[in-house]
Amino acid sequence: MKKFEYDLGDIVQMKKDHPCKKSKYFKIVRMGADIKIKCEGCGAVIMMPRHDFERKLKKIIERNEA
Repeated sequence: MKKFEYDLGDIVQMKKDHPCKKSKYFKIVRMGADIKIKCEGCGAVIMMPRHDFERKLKKIIERNEA
């Protein structure tokens, strides 16, 4: 399993697309024991444990340079 370096504000792609079919990318909006990601297409927010997020993460599309 690959170990990704991700941070708040990064745009990521998960293994499964969001059901809205408007976008396959998500923005990380909260980090802690749980990770909260926001669909870039419809704005839906999904919260999941960090372990599940790391398992479902496919790749990092864009890094936040702030």
